[in-house]
Amino acid sequence: MPKRTLQGVVVSDKQNKTIVVRVDRRFTHPIYKKTIRRSKNYHAHDENNQFKPGDTVWIEESKPLSKLKRWTVVQSEKTKTA
Repeated sequence: MPKRTLQGVVVSDKQNKTIVVRVDRRFTHPIYKKTIRRSKNYHAHDENNQFKPGDTVWIEESKPLSKLKRWTVVQSEKTKTA
């Protein structure tokens, strides 16, 4: 079974070798047919502490690395800073 990959924005990098990534998803409400945005935070492994808040990253499922970490960072996308 392939591993899931998600795209999100780094929210926090205060922990050592760990980042918190916010992943947003959009879906249509089944009854009201209105588009709803939901977000969820994931703890991801960042071996070299190279990602900072605001960076867009791709994370991939992995084996449990700690109590909360089940994801690792695969790659990042450079975002334009205004």
